[in-house]
Amino acid sequence: MSVFDLPAVNASLNGLSAVFLGFGYYFIRRGRRTAHHNCMIAAFVISILFLICYLTYHGYLAYALHRGPTRFENPAWFRPIYLTILWTHTPLAVVIVPLAIMSLSRAFQQRFDAHKRIARWTWPLWMYVSVTGVVIYLLLYRIFPQR
Repeated sequence: MSVFDLPAVNASLNGLSAVFLGFGYYFIRRGRRTAHHNCMIAAFVISILFLICYLTYHGYLAYALHRGPTRFENPAWFRPIYLTILWTHTPLAVVIVPLAIMSLSRAFQQRFDAHKRIARWTWPLWMYVSVTGVVIYLLLYRIFPQR
């Protein structure tokens, strides 16, 4: 495996995080707190692994290759759609970090009312970031491969 495999790894980690988020939601709606807890911890750990791989890849591009991130150029007609997805994904990816930490922290402190209040915002944003991360990968590397 090389550093150039990391975008696929990142997409896989995002997808796996979305799966655990989905199961976590399913379990809490059915009152299965332990299963919910385990899924949310798994989603968080996977997201941390994603962040490490993401920073490694982009750091390598910047510092070793003196390149920026891959730009979506073609097809030109689809670029505005891609950029809209990217421009919603990116700020939410930054926002989700403190929200996820606060949600998990409140759950660990057994402050479940406070946890529930913030988790109502955290979960859909985290799910959106995870799913759009996979979509961005597919668009940039598989559906419309960029050079």
